[in-house]
Amino acid sequence: MTREEAWELLTEYNKDEFHLEHAQIVEGTMKYFARELGYGDEEEFWGIVGLLHDLDFEQYPEQHCIKSQEIMREHGVDERIIHATASHGYGITVDIKPEHEMEKVLYAVDELTGLIGAVTLMRPSKSVQDLELKSVKKKYKSKGFAAGCSREVIERGADMLGWSLDELITKTIEALRTFRP
Repeated sequence: MTREEAWELLTEYNKDEFHLEHAQIVEGTMKYFARELGYGDEEEFWGIVGLLHDLDFEQYPEQHCIKSQEIMREHGVDERIIHATASHGYGITVDIKPEHEMEKVLYAVDELTGLIGAVTLMRPSKSVQDLELKSVKKKYKSKGFAAGCSREVIERGADMLGWSLDELITKTIEALRTFRP
């Protein structure tokens, strides 16, 4: 599947600008981690997984990571992409455990990119370029801030990767700096 085909599929099921932007943010973050973790030859694949990870969320939020498998199979999407995207719902809507390092990264950064994005919007610069770990950690500790971003999922993702929470946040900020203002 090409990036263009993935975008076409995504926009068939998603119209909301917020969801499309989130998909692109996770795509860019996944591509960064592919390069950084030694999977540069799979960068496009990791990006497509990031792009399609919430394919079903806009239309089928109650069947998130379940309905997307069906949709992708109907469209002939590679089973590796289906497994990877579904695994980010592990312990929430599906019992498809993240196995590959790429799946663990997706699991960890999906919620975290949302939280970092919310922190960024609160900053005078509205930029991730001058964002520091301590700013994210301060807001992270406030349960009412970006309440829809599950701290439990973020922490489980860091554990899956064998990283500290600080390491995960720092690396994700670095990823976002490569393509976000």
